[in-house]
Amino acid sequence: MKTNFSSAQSFFDEQTYRDRSIKQQIRDRFDQLAQDRHLWQQKASYYYEQQYSYYRFLIPEGLKVLELGCGLGDLLAAVKPSRGVGVDFSEKMIDQARSQHSQCPELEFVVADVENLALDETFDFIILCDVIGHLIDIELTLKNLRKFCTPKTRIIISYYHFLWEPVLQIAEKIGLKMPQRQQNWLSSNDIANLLNLADFEVVKREKRLLFPKRFPLLSSLTNKYLATIPGLNKLCLSLYLVARPVFTPEKKAHSTTVVIPCRNEKGNIESAIQRLPSFGSKQEIIFVDGHSTDGTVDEIQRVIASYPDLCIRFLSQDGKGKGDAVRKGFAAATGDILMILDADLTVPPEDLPKFYEAIASGKGEFINGCRLVYPMEGQAMRFINLLGNKFFSVAFSWLLNQPLKDTLCGTKVMFRQDYLKLVANRHYFGDFDPFGDFDLILGASKLNLKIVEVPIRYRDRTYGSTKISRFQHGWLLLKMTLFAFRKLKAL
Repeated sequence: MKTNFSSAQSFFDEQTYRDRSIKQQIRDRFDQLAQDRHLWQQKASYYYEQQYSYYRFLIPEGLKVLELGCGLGDLLAAVKPSRGVGVDFSEKMIDQARSQHSQCPELEFVVADVENLALDETFDFIILCDVIGHLIDIELTLKNLRKFCTPKTRIIISYYHFLWEPVLQIAEKIGLKMPQRQQNWLSSNDIANLLNLADFEVVKREKRLLFPKRFPLLSSLTNKYLATIPGLNKLCLSLYLVARPVFTPEKKAHSTTVVIPCRNEKGNIESAIQRLPSFGSKQEIIFVDGHSTDGTVDEIQRVIASYPDLCIRFLSQDGKGKGDAVRKGFAAATGDILMILDADLTVPPEDLPKFYEAIASGKGEFINGCRLVYPMEGQAMRFINLLGNKFFSVAFSWLLNQPLKDTLCGTKVMFRQDYLKLVANRHYFGDFDPFGDFDLILGASKLNLKIVEVPIRYRDRTYGSTKISRFQHGWLLLKMTLFAFRKLKAL
């Protein structure tokens, strides 16, 4: 069978001509709108305020940010980057942006086609805000963005829910919304699929803004609370997807620090050392004692002397609670990868290589143990504790927009460089968590890290007694869930 190359070339040329024609129409339209763009933004000021606010939540200040389809550059300025590059192929829009932000030396505005962008640098965040609907070839554009990414780069795509199309068309006709040409019709799943085709992995999805106009009290109550309710949330106007590039990680061995918080765990100290497998390039073990009264400190000192070939360190806790112990241990750690191993050994030390492999292979950036997959040993978890864990898993999967089955498993793993970023942004949540689990989980979510769970078999403790007070701590956990709702959802 012969291929008609002449016909194929003719079709390609015709398609290229059509694409260029469509792009020119879009460029001409935005050139025409440039002069009055700020007036349209004033008419929809509540919408833009809500949008900027959520982007500020997603993007920490002081990072390198690239925005495609930047318009007047107000969103780029709002996230306060250390270096911000705004790209738009409307020359008149860029002229307006440069004039409006002339006092911001950290911002640069470039006239270019976002589908064929040539820049020689990488960024921490790449923003496509309400621009994906105008792209001729979304998949190709996303693939081209990979050259501006590192493994830690996050792409944020925001777009409108197609169910709002009739409402938006009416708003255009009555002069409440800036007029635009017909756009691509994309659902959240469509965007996620295109990201996947371009080798990006979605780590977070969110729907926001059920009432996009300012109305005293009603707007705030509707968008802070009603818009977060599952089911009703599907009617929101704005879709947000956060994705990370999928890279094959460099094959190298990482050093690890295993932090073991302990209080009255004398009988488990040497067993933890004996049962801990060797993995990574180098291991450091840090015991952090929380004012033990059963001889745990003396036992740690004896174990350190008995195993001189191992790097074992001892720290005495200043405050109270596991969270305080973990923070002290992580602050003193020198390993590339930080791990928590509870001294009760209900999570077997033999399972830690699974956690190491999950993070070293790039499958996740925050690795959480999960005790709720395999059957547990008889007394490993009481029934009421199990119910509480299932409740919090549902609540936090909803809060974080990532599936999380077991929030309270003590074994958690992350890279030290990510932990240092978490510490730098800890002021957002404050010192609210005596357990340490939620400080790390919420911090990882705020950093848009990929959370992965490793199932483990939960064992009975063989020495000592549990430090958990079911009802007192359960009430505290419920209060922390409400706190997390206020900081993550009711923005």
